[in-house]
Amino acid sequence: MPLQAKLLGEALHEDLTRHSALCRREAGAFQQAVLAAEKSGESLVVACTQETRLLTQLASQTQGVNALAERPIKFVNIRETGGWSQDAASASPKMAALLAMAQLPDPEPVPTVTFKSAGRLLVIGPLDEAERLAALLDDALNVSIFAQGPGRSGGQQERRFPILAGQLESLTGWLGAFELAWLRDNPIDLDVCTRCNACLGVCPEGAIGLDYQINSTLCNSHRDCVAVCAVAGAIDFNREAKREFENFDLVLDLRPASSPAASFTQHAPPQGYFRLPSAGLNELQTLLRLRELVGEFEKPKFFVYKQKLCAHSRNQQLGCTACIDVCSARAVGSELSRQQIKVNPNLCVGCGACTTVCPTGALSYAYPRASEQGGKLKTLLATYARAGGKQAALLFHSQEGGAGLLNALGRAAQLSKPLGVSRPGKFGPASITASQARIHGVPARVLPVALWHTASTGLDVWLSAIAYGASQVWVLATVEDAPQYRQALRAQMDVAQSILTGLGYQGSHFRIIDVGLGLDGQPDLAALDAALQMPAAEGLARAASFAVQADKRATLDLALDHLIAQTSQRPDEIALHSLLAEAPGSASPFGSLKINKEACTLCLSCVGACPSSALQDNALMPQLKFIEKNCVQCGLCVSTCPENALVLQPRLLLTPQRKEARVLNEAKPYACVRCSKPFGTLKAIEAMLGKLAGHSMFQGEALERLKMCGDCRVIDIYSASNEAKITDL
Repeated sequence: MPLQAKLLGEALHEDLTRHSALCRREAGAFQQAVLAAEKSGESLVVACTQETRLLTQLASQTQGVNALAERPIKFVNIRETGGWSQDAASASPKMAALLAMAQLPDPEPVPTVTFKSAGRLLVIGPLDEAERLAALLDDALNVSIFAQGPGRSGGQQERRFPILAGQLESLTGWLGAFELAWLRDNPIDLDVCTRCNACLGVCPEGAIGLDYQINSTLCNSHRDCVAVCAVAGAIDFNREAKREFENFDLVLDLRPASSPAASFTQHAPPQGYFRLPSAGLNELQTLLRLRELVGEFEKPKFFVYKQKLCAHSRNQQLGCTACIDVCSARAVGSELSRQQIKVNPNLCVGCGACTTVCPTGALSYAYPRASEQGGKLKTLLATYARAGGKQAALLFHSQEGGAGLLNALGRAAQLSKPLGVSRPGKFGPASITASQARIHGVPARVLPVALWHTASTGLDVWLSAIAYGASQVWVLATVEDAPQYRQALRAQMDVAQSILTGLGYQGSHFRIIDVGLGLDGQPDLAALDAALQMPAAEGLARAASFAVQADKRATLDLALDHLIAQTSQRPDEIALHSLLAEAPGSASPFGSLKINKEACTLCLSCVGACPSSALQDNALMPQLKFIEKNCVQCGLCVSTCPENALVLQPRLLLTPQRKEARVLNEAKPYACVRCSKPFGTLKAIEAMLGKLAGHSMFQGEALERLKMCGDCRVIDIYSASNEAKITDL
């Protein structure tokens, strides 16, 4: 791997010395660097991840554990992602960029969500299998079983665990706060049953199984079981069904996900819930994870919600539901009565998909914040360009599954020939067969960026990256991603690509690299390698200098202004559409409104429904005005309009009128027939008169009062001689 210390140092504005054995004979140099960083207060970055554990231990011995906790060492992988590649000779700009990004400060702390678990575990499934697994966990956890039939061999003769049975009605909650609700409706009370098996022996229909419950469809009411159980008194056919509730900290579900009664069928189940439908390779891993979940745990609160920006609902009318539709954890719900959405932080898994598809920025990603993520990308791309890099392609990947695939790809490239061996990883071994082509590795122009989840970035970050100098933005999808995430990202990429194509930038700038499985059932590294060789697209001649804002719409405006300024092609507008119109978050974030002026009565109900102030009225005259830049295409105005006079028009207007208020409709004011004060529009009053003229309540003077303003209507009622008054009574 050709490390060019001088070039890297110039790009990073510091003197660098190349080391090749920090974990061995040059350990002393590493310790000196640790002490120097502690003295200067600067962070220490090590461009190697091979011996992270050993170097961390060595640093703790050098400066103490407490000091290391306050300022941890950052380890950056430039080997598999840069050095182990067929074009490693030109990878120095990439290495400099990755090192510069690692030197940035860590994200600022955010509020946390706390889980407390006392180790109360509920195992749901066939009694024989549930008792087998419970025996492997009861030394560390307090195990209870909800039996779903006897299984193949039934329950053990010795009762070691509390057994619940009946009709499971619901299972809700999360780590430390699961609630089980069930109906206890079987004649046999498992708390009293001694498992003497006498009832099984006397039952002529075989209606009692080794789960010690009676199958009511087989039982013919001989009641021999009641007689033989007289001493224990566990069987009572007259016992009333009783609804029971109990709380647990953890759940191990042995039922298949396809079962009609399965709980938590969403892609991302709550933390503390594990599904293990059959014994297999992941059984041991699941049991080990369960044993660790006792105590108090914290995770970041990944989102920030600003209700005043939310376009979900107004006046009981439903608008944008993109965040609800895309959430794979069912953590986002609707609160129409409060005109907002509700996010359960305990169920949130931090994927950030809701913040990506939110058109207004009402939901924003908090860890890291958008401004922090934008700062990383700006530093990464600026350093890459300063070191001589060209046509950068950003590759967003998850910090676990995606990073594992890139590491495996780098090793395959380092061996310089197809592999016939398997390498274990998070998703099982990833293999290359002898029939596959030579592996190139991660190209020098591809800059990998690790994210907590690849769904946490969207249109605003991608267009900002293009403005900062990236040629392309790719997202690496793995088997851990929910299908709706892919659909949402593709819909956003369709909008982003339409904008760049409309502005005249040539090539394909956005892509989801979906790593499928090879013939051996493992991630196809050869296909990933081929996908990374995609040719570059046209980038910008001059990189932008703006900073990503906390306000999503402000960031989009800054990025668009720069993209528009850098192109020679200036169409008046760009039509925006989605190839996946039914996908979560597929609506365009930009657009206009088409209005039927003949149908519109200027009631202005749409103005009150608009959450982004795109629609406005005029206090001096009957006018409906529209600022296109503010429109988020939520559709609230369309659903609110009583005349069905509005239609959304997805597009991006490029003329200055996009930021200006323009009149969509206006009408002549209607003057009060008594005082001549304007109080409505001519069309609205005429429509009202036409609808009410035949009503018995609006005849003669009553109909005439509809032509008066509110003040004159009251005066006319009280001054009329033929009106009955309460004082007369």
